[in-house]
Amino acid sequence: MSSLRDRVPLVSEPVNSADSEPRRGFEIAPGQVTIPETQSDFDGSEGIKFSFRKLWAFTGPGFLMSIAYLDPGNIESDLQSGAIAKYKLLWVLMWSTVLGLVLQLLAARLGCVTGKNLAQICREEYPTAPRIVLWLMMELAIIGSDIQEVVGSAIAINLLSNNLIPIWAGVLITGIDTFTFLFLESAGLRKLELLFGFLITIMAVCFMYMYIAVKPDQGDILIGLWFPWCQDCKKDAIEQLVGIVGAVIMPHNIYLHSALVLSRVLERTSTRKVEEANMYYSIESAIALFVSFLINLFVVAVFAKAFSEGSGFTPDEASLQTAGVWIFRKFGLPMKIIWGIGILSAGQSSTMTGTYAGQFVMEGFLNIHWAKWKRVLLTRSIAIVPTIIVALTAHQDIDFLNSWLNVLQSVQLPFALLPILHFTNSERVMGKFKNGKVMQLVVWLLAALVMGVNFYLAYLYLFDSGQQAWLMVIIALVIVIYLMFVVYLAIGLRNITLLKIWFARKRGREVFYLEEELRIRDSYCYTAFGHDRTNSVLSQREAPLSGSVQINQSSSLPVAGDL
Repeated sequence: MSSLRDRVPLVSEPVNSADSEPRRGFEIAPGQVTIPETQSDFDGSEGIKFSFRKLWAFTGPGFLMSIAYLDPGNIESDLQSGAIAKYKLLWVLMWSTVLGLVLQLLAARLGCVTGKNLAQICREEYPTAPRIVLWLMMELAIIGSDIQEVVGSAIAINLLSNNLIPIWAGVLITGIDTFTFLFLESAGLRKLELLFGFLITIMAVCFMYMYIAVKPDQGDILIGLWFPWCQDCKKDAIEQLVGIVGAVIMPHNIYLHSALVLSRVLERTSTRKVEEANMYYSIESAIALFVSFLINLFVVAVFAKAFSEGSGFTPDEASLQTAGVWIFRKFGLPMKIIWGIGILSAGQSSTMTGTYAGQFVMEGFLNIHWAKWKRVLLTRSIAIVPTIIVALTAHQDIDFLNSWLNVLQSVQLPFALLPILHFTNSERVMGKFKNGKVMQLVVWLLAALVMGVNFYLAYLYLFDSGQQAWLMVIIALVIVIYLMFVVYLAIGLRNITLLKIWFARKRGREVFYLEEELRIRDSYCYTAFGHDRTNSVLSQREAPLSGSVQINQSSSLPVAGDL
């Protein structure tokens, strides 16, 4: 059954138009920040002229998104990479960040063009069962990421208190103060974005200070960045190579970025305005991820040098806690405090953005229309409460837990990657802003590469651990079901419908209802400058052609099984 049942493509006033009033409240909501007009907006020129005022107005979503690249899970992956493989895997970190940037730009473009985030479009496009599965998988990804972030913050609190506050108490403190910090939204979105920028600055200063103090070999760093090999690398180093990709590119971050860009007021009926927004978001995201890359590089380089100088720890023991002990022995209490502040900033900021991701994902997939405080409390509690429970019960096995959580992130990646690729490649969804042929080829190759690397990471942890035969059978069945759903997402709904039509004709069955389903799906678009609608349902309605296409939940048009 098509998910477009009882939905007719209608034209209405554009979402977040220039006339919309910015909103403030207890959440990040669409249309909260206005974009200033510049002289080029009035002189009639069709080209886009760069303006620092406009760049500043668009700055914010990219830096909130980039915090996911700096969470404690990434920091621990960085220091383990440096301890085990030294500088040899810096090229993996660099190119993983580039791949992440490409995917984040696709997410930002989807939000800018359609006025909807990825979760909302998934709700409109997918049938009920796949939609629920996608939602549950993203909730698992968010919970897994939050566990790493909360535990990382707890470790930082333990270090800063000189072990006076145990890990379990730090977990509770982090869970509570996450909700406390989120009340800062009431002060306005721009102030909240400045807070996140301040936390990123703290991380950059702390880790750069350590980088300067430790003085890693600059020549080895350059070689590690630009020569894509891992000479004499053992199995542990190869696992780190795969783990870096799994830690850097997080699936729920794609959903998050597509929602954050909606916070700016944008006139989506204007092609020029949308192109301008895409340009500024691209610049801002590139700057934000470059900063995050530098911070990650600092951590890798510091511990590549640290664990090669008789630190008293073996590379296998590299963790956030042992790193703090080594720093204290080598540099004393001040440097340990700097390390703790950096980790605490990473944990606090990433935990807050994780709760935002949970809010957008749940609201988008389930279309919740409750009072703000009820909706925010529920969506954020679903992410943070299981996190606190798991962190409290498993904090003694933090390193083992972190490894399995990286595997969890890797197997969830296709549930964000495949929808965003399908939607941004679709003219029906993106109009003239769809990916070109070359871009489509590039993003599908990137998707295959990223998923292949992450599947290999999952294989390393699942099939190289000596499980019993009965457990292997269960794992194999789960993997088969998992791969079937991934293939379903990869083929795409339109192609699946075409395959159904082809098989039905081969078997001599009626295909009218399938053709009608396909016609209705093809007629439903999201933009005011979409594809050719000559034969669409929309063209048969005498509606104004200004504005963005919206779904009318109350409309009734028989499709698929109704015909």
